[in-house]
Amino acid sequence: MKLYARQQGQGADVISLHGLFGSGENLGMINRGLAESFRVHGLDLRNHGRSPHDEAMNYSVMAEDVLAYMDDNQLEKVHLVGHSMGGKVAMTIALMAPERVTRLAVIDIAPVTYQERRHDSILEGLSSMPLHTLNSRTEADRFLEAYEPEQGVRQFLLKNLYRDEQGRYRWRVNLPVIMAHYMEILAGQQSDTGFANKTLFIKGGESDYILPEHREQVLALFPSASMRLIPGAGHWVHAQKPELVTRTLLRFFG
Repeated sequence: MKLYARQQGQGADVISLHGLFGSGENLGMINRGLAESFRVHGLDLRNHGRSPHDEAMNYSVMAEDVLAYMDDNQLEKVHLVGHSMGGKVAMTIALMAPERVTRLAVIDIAPVTYQERRHDSILEGLSSMPLHTLNSRTEADRFLEAYEPEQGVRQFLLKNLYRDEQGRYRWRVNLPVIMAHYMEILAGQQSDTGFANKTLFIKGGESDYILPEHREQVLALFPSASMRLIPGAGHWVHAQKPELVTRTLLRFFG
């Protein structure tokens, strides 16, 4: 699969990977900051953004997509940064092909299986959106309000809404496949060998995605891991504190 990517900057290569329902644009501020010192590749993962749709959706195939992108672009070794689902893809790549990763940064996710289905209401709202009768984004926002009360989250989700050549509204995300494989998206990472290189976990201070009980699994897979807590931020730490996250990554990758 040929993933859509936006490249910017010069220097050592950094690949950044977005979370569920996102695209490379969601890490845009971080990518622009990193591009002052690195060549940054902002990828759209499969079934997201402008990348192709496919029936398979698990961390192995998503990791293989990124490795294929690296091969196609002659990237022997890269720094990796990923948020949420993208962080799990990044961890999978580091565990599958540790020789291809210099340093790994994971934003607000742990390599564990999450039991709570946090996105059911969002999935219901997106999949039941009456696209065929939709007249405007404002109308779409009002419809979604019954499923997601936070305006910021709705604005993020509605970035997936676009008009096709006939002027009809469509979703960029492949909702049927995401719904069918949702439990695989919740799955954790496993490895017999782990990833020995330096790894940084960035945690939003108000987020519950990385918890103390995850420490044992984190260190079993990433024995050189450290953590940076970003106060006053939740799961969308890169959007809420972009300058601090960017400075943290520049120091880590530098």
